[in-house]
Amino acid sequence: MNKPSHASTERIRKTLAKRYRTEKRFRLYGVMAILFGVLCVATLFVDIIGKGHGAFRQTYIQLSVDYGSDTLGISDINDAQQLALANFSGVVKQSLRTRFNDVSGRSEKRQLYRLVSNSAEYQLADRLKADHNLLNQSEKVWVLADDDVDTYFKSLNSADGAFVGRTNDKQQEWIQSLIEAGQIELRFNTQFFTSGDSREPEQAGIGGAIVGSLFTLFITLALSFPIGVAAAVYLEEFAPKNRLTDFIEVNINNLAAVPSIIFGLLGLAIFINFFHVPRSVPLIGGLVLAVMTLPTIIISSRAAIKAVPPSIREAGIGIGASPMQVVLHHVLPLALPGMLTGTIIGMAQALGETAPLLMIGMVAFIVDVPGGITDPATVLPVQIFLWADSPERAFVEKTSAAIMVLLAFLITMNTAAVVLRKRLERRW
Repeated sequence: MNKPSHASTERIRKTLAKRYRTEKRFRLYGVMAILFGVLCVATLFVDIIGKGHGAFRQTYIQLSVDYGSDTLGISDINDAQQLALANFSGVVKQSLRTRFNDVSGRSEKRQLYRLVSNSAEYQLADRLKADHNLLNQSEKVWVLADDDVDTYFKSLNSADGAFVGRTNDKQQEWIQSLIEAGQIELRFNTQFFTSGDSREPEQAGIGGAIVGSLFTLFITLALSFPIGVAAAVYLEEFAPKNRLTDFIEVNINNLAAVPSIIFGLLGLAIFINFFHVPRSVPLIGGLVLAVMTLPTIIISSRAAIKAVPPSIREAGIGIGASPMQVVLHHVLPLALPGMLTGTIIGMAQALGETAPLLMIGMVAFIVDVPGGITDPATVLPVQIFLWADSPERAFVEKTSAAIMVLLAFLITMNTAAVVLRKRLERRW
C-alpha cells in the first residue's frame, strides 16, 4: 500500500482545520442567536415590569369627613331616595376645604377638588348606607387620589425626578403638606383586580376582563375539546383512507395556519348575522375561539393517538374487545396526556387572541363585571388594546400591568402543559 505523500497529508490537515473552524463559527452563531433572543425577551420584560409595577399600588388620601345632614340634604336616614340623591360630593369638598382652609377663589377650589377621585363620594355613600349611625357624625376615611396626583406622588423618589404632568405648583404644595402630615400613602391596589373598566384611570381595573376571559375560555374548552378529540379519533381510527378523508386532513392542517382575524369574519358572518348571537358576550367569543382552536386540538390529538403502539390495539382485539372498546378503554387513556397538552396550548393561544374578538364586537366599553356567558363582557387582550389607545399617562402603567397579568396566565398555562406531559407521558 502506498503511503500518502507529504502534500496529501498537508492538504487533508488544512481541510480538517477549515471544517473545524466552520463548525466553531456555526456553534458561535447559534450561541449568539440564543443570547440575542434572550436579550430581546429580557429587555421586553424589564420595560413592561418597569412601566407596570406601579399599577399594583394606589395612592390614598386621608380625609376627615363630617356626614352632616344639612350638607347631605337628608332628613330621614331610612328614606332610600334621599340616600340616593344625597350630596356626598359636597361632603368631600367640605372636607377638603376644612383641611386646606387657606384656599380661596373658584379656580383654586377646583384645583383642590381635583386632588381626590370622584369615586370618593360613592365610597362615602356606601359607608353611610351600610351604617346609618354615621349621620351627623365625623370619621377619618382614606379615599382614592386622582390619577394625576397618583402619578406625581409615585414619581417623587424616582431617579428621573418627579413627573409633574398636569399638577400645578399649588397642588404640589398641598400634596407636600399631606405627606408631612402622613395623610397620603401608597396601598396595594386591590381595585385593579376586582373592578371593571373606567374612563378614570385610578378606578379602572381588569376584574371584568379576567372574568370575561374565564367565561370565554370555558365556552371554548367545552366545545373544542370533545369535538376535537372525537374528530381526531374518527380520522385516525375509523375513517377510510380515500380522497375525501385526505381532503379533510389537508384542510385541517391549512386551517391551523389561517390568520385568526379570518375566524372573526367567520363568526361575524355566521354566528352573529345568521344565528343572531348577541355581540360582545362570552358566548360568541367562545364560539369563535372554539372554531379557531379546533385544528390545533385535532392535530395534537391525532399525533398523540399515533404515538400509541399498535401492539396495544392488537392485544385488545386479541382478547375479544371491539374496535370501539379498544379505543375507549386503551388508546384514549394512553393518548390523553398528549391531547391535554395540545388542548392547553390551544387554550393559551385563544387567551392571547385579540383580532377575532374585535371583529365580533368584544371591544365595547364594559364597566360591570359579567355575571354569565350572556352578559356584556370584554377579555384581557382587548382590555389591553383599549387602554393602550388612551391618552392619559396613568393608563400606561395600567396597560403594562395588564400585560404582566396576561403573560403570567400564558406562562402558567404553558408550564402546566409541559409538567402535565412530563408527569403523564409513557415511553414505549
